[in-house]
Amino acid sequence: MTVNEALKQIEAFENTNSALNHAAGILYYDGDTVAPEGSVEIRALTLGEISRMSYELITSPSFIEALETLYANLSELSEIDQRKVKELYREYDNTRKIPMQEMIDFQIHLTESSAVWHKAKETNDFASFEPYLQKTFDTLKKFASYTDPEKDPYEVCLDKYERGLTKEKCDKFFKALREKLVPLIARVGKADQIDDSVLHLNYPKSQQMKFTDFLVDVMDIDRKHFGVGETEHPFTINFTSKDVRITTHYYEDNLSSSLYSVVHECGHALYELNSMPELFRTTLEGGVSMAIHESQSRFYENIIGRSKPFCALILPFLKNEFPEQLGNVGEDEFYRMINRSEPSLIRTEADELTYALHVMVRYELEKKMMSGEITAKDLPSEWNRLYKEYLGVDVPDDKNGVLQDSHWSNANIGYFPSYALGSAYGAQMLNEMKKDIDVDSAINSGKLTAINNWLREKIWKFGCLYDPTDLFNMVCGEFNPEVYVEYLENKFTEVYKI
Repeated sequence: MTVNEALKQIEAFENTNSALNHAAGILYYDGDTVAPEGSVEIRALTLGEISRMSYELITSPSFIEALETLYANLSELSEIDQRKVKELYREYDNTRKIPMQEMIDFQIHLTESSAVWHKAKETNDFASFEPYLQKTFDTLKKFASYTDPEKDPYEVCLDKYERGLTKEKCDKFFKALREKLVPLIARVGKADQIDDSVLHLNYPKSQQMKFTDFLVDVMDIDRKHFGVGETEHPFTINFTSKDVRITTHYYEDNLSSSLYSVVHECGHALYELNSMPELFRTTLEGGVSMAIHESQSRFYENIIGRSKPFCALILPFLKNEFPEQLGNVGEDEFYRMINRSEPSLIRTEADELTYALHVMVRYELEKKMMSGEITAKDLPSEWNRLYKEYLGVDVPDDKNGVLQDSHWSNANIGYFPSYALGSAYGAQMLNEMKKDIDVDSAINSGKLTAINNWLREKIWKFGCLYDPTDLFNMVCGEFNPEVYVEYLENKFTEVYKI
């Protein structure tokens, strides 16, 4: 096989693989949004069949021959094709080590697991979800033993979401955060608390949906390739840069919940929508890692979305839609409400200061599950214990505790540290952005176009062309969690006047 023939073979593979991923993604999105409850079994079987097709595609003799041909001739390839071949070979090597039927069975299991989790959360019934969760962890440990038997199984999971991430790096990072943030949280806790009760008045869903449309316009998202749905746990799903969907959940007694889930998920969507055209429908399209991805979503949610200029930008719209609730609220008062800090139960609604502690709980539990130190049966009690130890709160039930996140039902084990890392990455990105543009003026303009343009040129357009650490270093230099701690110290000492 010649190099040109091999490149054509790879292109054909990527076209078919993209179509299969698109189909599987649509089924997943449908299942989490509007699919009837009784459709779980057939959807699971269909996704299992797609999994089989994907497995056979990436392990086919013609594809392997093409990869080997190109690997032997990397110097003749463009930068994009070189990276593509390396990434595809990595994916092939990991896939072939797992027996096909086990991969198919696991996909079917995950579809059922997600459906059971939705029901379990609704009815506060962890016992019904427990065997599915245990099977998920057990299967991931087994798969890790196939793909990299010499490596710690949890580190195999961490590497899937952030290449090169280890328990040692996570422990060091979280230790640095804990040492500085816990005293700051204690100082904030002794200050006079901010009254945000007006945010918990009645906010009709229909008007909140209008507000979502307003936010999408402010964030300058191309609606021709973007959609918003509703689900229990907000998420973003990308099919290609031409089709990205987000979801949110509206609570009529909590205005800020959907507000910040929309801004967060739109940050993910912007990243996915803006890969360079050359990467369309290839393995390099879209975000390179979950920490880089979360740096974008958390950047928009917190650094931009909870800033003074952004609060001033959205308040007039809100006062117009909700005059009885917010008519007498001033800009500074609204800004302080939005940034109210207090240890709480729900990660997705946690304030910017205490958020990392929620992630630490999940990280500690995942480590213990993957090492076999605890089983799924132990998770509720361990969850409750750590929430009391880390955040000082009592967990009233599993719905507001161990069942609150969808990640484990979908086998996203090792994902959670990315949220805290991404938050820290965002603080350094802000410092770099300020060297090139006036961020406050960009927000005051009414659209985030200038901010989007900067991130597109520095991060988004590259897709998966570079490893996450290399990409971050290109933009910000060496990672330094102290920058994030300093950002939080400056912000919350000002918000709470301490």
